[in-house]
Amino acid sequence: MAKLVILTQGMNGRVHELKADKTTIGRVEDNTFQIAEPSVSSHHCEVLLRGNEVVIKDLNSTNGTFINDEKITESVLKPGQKLRLGQIELQLENGAPAVPAGSGSASSAAPAPAPARKPESVTRTTTTRGVSLSDLEGGGRPLGFDTAAAFTKKRNKVGTYFWIGAVIFAVIIIILLLYALSLANQHNH
Repeated sequence: MAKLVILTQGMNGRVHELKADKTTIGRVEDNTFQIAEPSVSSHHCEVLLRGNEVVIKDLNSTNGTFINDEKITESVLKPGQKLRLGQIELQLENGAPAVPAGSGSASSAAPAPAPARKPESVTRTTTTRGVSLSDLEGGGRPLGFDTAAAFTKKRNKVGTYFWIGAVIFAVIIIILLLYALSLANQHNH
């Protein structure tokens, strides 16, 4: 049976067997194969089993889906080829689903396994890994993650405009008072 194996360090060795006709891969929990890594989109791609082919379909992911470093929207993934989702690299192993080599028997054998796979798609197999101390201390952040840039204090423009207006208003009042005093002094003399 075909399976995807993660090659990226820190997650290497994680395996997902392609049992269902459609497998979704992404960062969030509702995917069939969850890869909780920031460069992977929440719903990154689909893996479709079509006869003896494994087809990868990108779901408009942010960082793209690549087969052997070529960006794809939908393409066949062959055994041994590298699939990259964001910064995560996977490899298809153990070939495509088993189909007899003869062309006459292949057409009759290909549809038969599909009903057997459907009940398996209801159950989810997920592999989880523990959290290391360095992940908890912030060592698990990707390189280039700058907290200072992401969390800068916003300027309060309304407050700034209020104080500018208050100063202008105070200057006008002082000028009017001085003008009124000068007029009063002229009438007294």
